[in-house]
Amino acid sequence: MGTENRGLESVHQPIVSRANYALDLGTAGGTLAQGEARRLAGWMTTMRVGYGDRVAIDDPAGEAPMARAEIADVVAGYGLLLSPDTPVTQAPVSPGAIRIVVTRMRADVPGCPDWSRDASIDIASHTSSNYGCAMNRNLAAMVARPEDLVRGSGDAETYDPASSFKAIDVYRRAVPTGANNALRSETAGGK
Repeated sequence: MGTENRGLESVHQPIVSRANYALDLGTAGGTLAQGEARRLAGWMTTMRVGYGDRVAIDDPAGEAPMARAEIADVVAGYGLLLSPDTPVTQAPVSPGAIRIVVTRMRADVPGCPDWSRDASIDIASHTSSNYGCAMNRNLAAMVARPEDLVRGSGDAETYDPASSFKAIDVYRRAVPTGANNALRSETAGGK
């Protein structure tokens, strides 16, 4: 019979998945070993690290304090900052190594589109089986940080009042559409 949508809230809700990717880099004398910065940059390029990803350093022994700055420089080349929170990984970090963890979250609405129920008359007045798919898939695709769908944004880590002012300022400075005869009306000559 298909998916039954018995209420006005869609049964198709965004699902947020999270994946952690780790890379262990060698250290020497508190800095990254030779060639490890290039290896990290290559790995990050392969992973297509970008906006929305979180990059953290796992160095539980604190053996490589200067390596943190080197890693931050590589990460900054991708337009990201280091996250202060390091996710738990499955294996311990080997001595003489430092672990880089990229956390990537993705939101999706599984099972959409859903045309499992036909469009015939529904005596129980249920909404369509596809109800909510478009809206929730668009929400999942457009949200900048999928984790906000789970936890909410709370207090912003960094708040830039200029970013909210920018949109308002563009609106205020815009020339009205009817100014300077910009709005023309055309007729077909009275025919």
